[in-house]
Amino acid sequence: MTRIDATFAKLRKDGKKAFVSYIMAGDPDYDTSLAVMKGLPGAGVDIIELGVPFTDPMADGETIQLAGQRALEGGMTLSKTLQMVRDFRAGDNDTPIVLMGYYNPIYSRGVDKFLADTQEAGIDGLIVVDLPPEEDDELCIPAQKAGLNFIRLATPTTDDKRLPKVLQNTSGFVYYVSITGITGAAAAQAADVAPEVARIKAQTDIPVIVGFGIRTPETSREIAGVADGCVVGSAIVSELAKGKGVDQVLSFVKTLADGAHSA
Repeated sequence: MTRIDATFAKLRKDGKKAFVSYIMAGDPDYDTSLAVMKGLPGAGVDIIELGVPFTDPMADGETIQLAGQRALEGGMTLSKTLQMVRDFRAGDNDTPIVLMGYYNPIYSRGVDKFLADTQEAGIDGLIVVDLPPEEDDELCIPAQKAGLNFIRLATPTTDDKRLPKVLQNTSGFVYYVSITGITGAAAAQAADVAPEVARIKAQTDIPVIVGFGIRTPETSREIAGVADGCVVGSAIVSELAKGKGVDQVLSFVKTLADGAHSA
């Protein structure tokens, strides 16, 4: 059982929904992003998604793209991202961490070395948005053999014919993208999300977490109410982009987490 599996088991036992937060490693700088990361569990975050900055983030909107650019300009790399995880793990061995990004930096490092390094650093799961199920032998299967969850995205365009393929080797949770488009593009609507979540849950026992388009505690509560939890990324990254301090960012995160946990 991974930390992700254990977290969902505890949440189910407590009758609570999950709150997942995304931050970009190294944005606006290493020390600030590490300080935010260390504060997320205390702000109510159940699972941390840590973005690996990349030059061509095709699934991301302007907010996350700019965060990645700031991180890259500050010298952030995959190696430094893993070091950030090690620094976090020095004080927290319980909170699950999902590394989210694109395949190119992993390919450049070499899959075997990458998986060994992520295990050593304390990563629990991977979301690699540009590797479809047809490429599962490339990374998904080796990652699962190494004890990592491989989390797949399902979208409004994932029809009933495609869905079983998407779910085939997914573990940890299914990340349902609430809108058609890029991150930060539109507001999520619980009425639209609910039937899609039900459709996915009819085919899997894995928790379904909904992301994209969640910016307020109210939306966080509404979306978590029709799923197993929700993810917020762009709204949190936006607070950092505005120059908000660590405590201010964490206070904002807590309002979102409280929303999800009240569902």
